[in-house]
Amino acid sequence: MTAVETLPEIIVERKGSLGRIRLNRPKAMNSLTRAMVHLIAPALDAFEKDAAIAAVLLTGEGERGLCAGGDIRALYEGERTPNGTGAKFWRDEYRVNARIARFSKPYLAVMDGITMGGGIGLSAHGAHRIVTERSRIAMPEVGIGFVPDVGGTWLLAHAPGEIGTYLALTGETIGAADAIYAGLADLQIPLGNIPALIEALAQLTPGTGNEAIRALLGKHAIRPEPARLAEHRALIDQCFAGSSVETILQALDADGSSFAMKARDIIASKSPTSLKLTFRLVRLAREASGLEECLEREFAAAVAVAQGHDFYEGVRAAIIDKDRNPRWSPPSLAEVDDRDIEAWIQPVTDRVFP
Repeated sequence: MTAVETLPEIIVERKGSLGRIRLNRPKAMNSLTRAMVHLIAPALDAFEKDAAIAAVLLTGEGERGLCAGGDIRALYEGERTPNGTGAKFWRDEYRVNARIARFSKPYLAVMDGITMGGGIGLSAHGAHRIVTERSRIAMPEVGIGFVPDVGGTWLLAHAPGEIGTYLALTGETIGAADAIYAGLADLQIPLGNIPALIEALAQLTPGTGNEAIRALLGKHAIRPEPARLAEHRALIDQCFAGSSVETILQALDADGSSFAMKARDIIASKSPTSLKLTFRLVRLAREASGLEECLEREFAAAVAVAQGHDFYEGVRAAIIDKDRNPRWSPPSLAEVDDRDIEAWIQPVTDRVFP
């Protein structure tokens, strides 16, 4: 009987003065597990302490994407308690997200292909966020009864105008140009230029700063196409400035354009509970002191959602039974109790950042 080789889910290596972290679950679109998080954290520590390392680069193996998000099947099948599988994973994951944001050396990520959810958390908090012609970026959590997490509410709250609110409530997937426009990425580099970029990064002198790296990236970058979101910016800013999800839907109805009607219908298909919770989190993130405050609130919300119905129903419909027909409970925005929403965003006792 032939032995089956088990490959590492994270490849950590040094190439010249470049520290590399390669997500290595290509058949699962590099979906993130807790074990992977536990390998990324010490890799960051080692690269930061190593005087010979000038910068760190995150990439994903395979051709499908950097990372499709957290391994939601594992969460679905795991222990559903306040300190169960989900809580343990999210606490560790969010600490790594914050670690990336405050990393003392230049941190680069190639957001090639599908980069969603947890993939955003590993890339969009870095100093240099690179998209390619294949990039498909999203925070689609409201479609599975969850909320934008991994610091997503912080990122979306600081997108131009109401672009972040639009992306949070629709969960829409965007390409390279829109990702840059929304502030989730910095520049576009053709996929064919990435190998030469990696070679150049490996030749960096330790101590090279972010300005020099930006100049290097600029030599490989191209001008992105016009952002589609920019074409609809006035409508988005007007309709998504409302004080509630309900008022946003009313504004979209009143606008009546094809873009507005499409957005309204997309939002109406999402979990009502997730929509209200997401809206509250994004609005609060605008006034937050920083990323860690948002992560703390997201953690409280995630733990609360993991005790409810819609997350498991959303995952069931999306990846277990794949019927694409989730039955949300409660089924309407009017039936969601706002008192529950406020309770679910209160920091939990066992905080992410003690």
